[in-house]
Amino acid sequence: MRLMLTSTALAVLATMGAPAAMAQTPSCTHTVGMVVSLTGAAGRYGQAASKSVELAFNDINKAAGAQGVAGCKLGFDVRDAQSQGSVAVDQARQLVDLKKVPAIIGGIISSVSIPMVTSVTAPAGVVQISPASSSPSLTKLAIEGKTGGWFFRTITSDALQGTAAAKYALDQGMKSLTIIHVNNDFGVNMLAEFRRAYEALGGKIVDVTPYNPDQSSYNAEVTKALKTDPAALYFIGYPGDGTTIIRTWIQQGGPQKFLFNDGMNSSDFIKGVGAQYLNSAYGTSSGTTKTESTEYFNKTYPAMSGGFDAEAPAAVQGYDAAAILGLAVAQAGKFEAAAIRDAIRKVTNPGGEVIHAGPAGFARAIELIRQKKPIRYVGVIGPVQFDKYGDIAGPFRAWKFTNGEVVTVSQMTTEDVAAIQAKINK
Repeated sequence: MRLMLTSTALAVLATMGAPAAMAQTPSCTHTVGMVVSLTGAAGRYGQAASKSVELAFNDINKAAGAQGVAGCKLGFDVRDAQSQGSVAVDQARQLVDLKKVPAIIGGIISSVSIPMVTSVTAPAGVVQISPASSSPSLTKLAIEGKTGGWFFRTITSDALQGTAAAKYALDQGMKSLTIIHVNNDFGVNMLAEFRRAYEALGGKIVDVTPYNPDQSSYNAEVTKALKTDPAALYFIGYPGDGTTIIRTWIQQGGPQKFLFNDGMNSSDFIKGVGAQYLNSAYGTSSGTTKTESTEYFNKTYPAMSGGFDAEAPAAVQGYDAAAILGLAVAQAGKFEAAAIRDAIRKVTNPGGEVIHAGPAGFARAIELIRQKKPIRYVGVIGPVQFDKYGDIAGPFRAWKFTNGEVVTVSQMTTEDVAAIQAKINK
């Protein structure tokens, strides 16, 4: 696989393990762009997603064999967004204008994905598929026609996750809490969606404290949040900042009862805070509890990821973003943006034969595509479909930390979340 890296990205990925050897593939390469945060507040998300994309493309290349995917093997050129929108726009523009990529995987955080799609991919007519940007603002942009139909994401909108998190919090007895949230598009929107559902269902928010990412200390924010003597904390943010904030919270004597967004369900976060402080910590993540794809990913990803486990933030969504994109190239039969865009919904066709992750599943998918038969990729996050705005509706996992492990407690189906929203909106 050919990786074109900035110096920063190269330094980060150098410690993550070398790509696995692939089966015989064509000499030419279809290069997909990838703009994710390898450093900064969301760096762990981007690093985990990069390894997922590598695994997915390796699997598809192995499945395609000498015939390739639309005649060539798949590769990606990964660039570091540094968790900053301006950097992401510059890197995306280089990929589109200079490298002529027809598709980009990324960004990770919404405050990066939004300027990428509005400034680069949509105006240029390039597919963008994000594994982790969950802000409802992206749906709004699509409704207003500002994404041009070029944007997709393999994570559910915060409009859904906020509802799931509110219900789960109350189910765990968190009838009142304080909130500390990252002060960007993701944090502000997740807060709004959670507040709407939580208060409608009878919960009480005693205080809200925003924070800016990448600070050396969060003593002031934690001190403010603790003034109201809260019973629990809902933290909305990223693992790096979260580790510092939760450790500060514990040091200042805050109650050790927590609610977290997806991303905190990682071994790095648990080790950084200390498992002994997190036995009353709960959270939600988009995705299903178990499919054949999940089993494959859980077994295969840790062995090649260079230190990430299968629960790493953005890992499963990154694999599925790459898998869907790669299958769309096969379905399109050519490496062109419009053809890939139009093929994305076809490879998740509800009427198609079910395809799971891994070389065997992808080999079957490519065989069916060549026979002009419909397929339905059911990935690591479960069965999904993209609506006309590029959003997915899917299930959520409710989890907790138990003795340093992330344990799935239950699953909320799409129908469960819709029923809660219907109750709230009455």
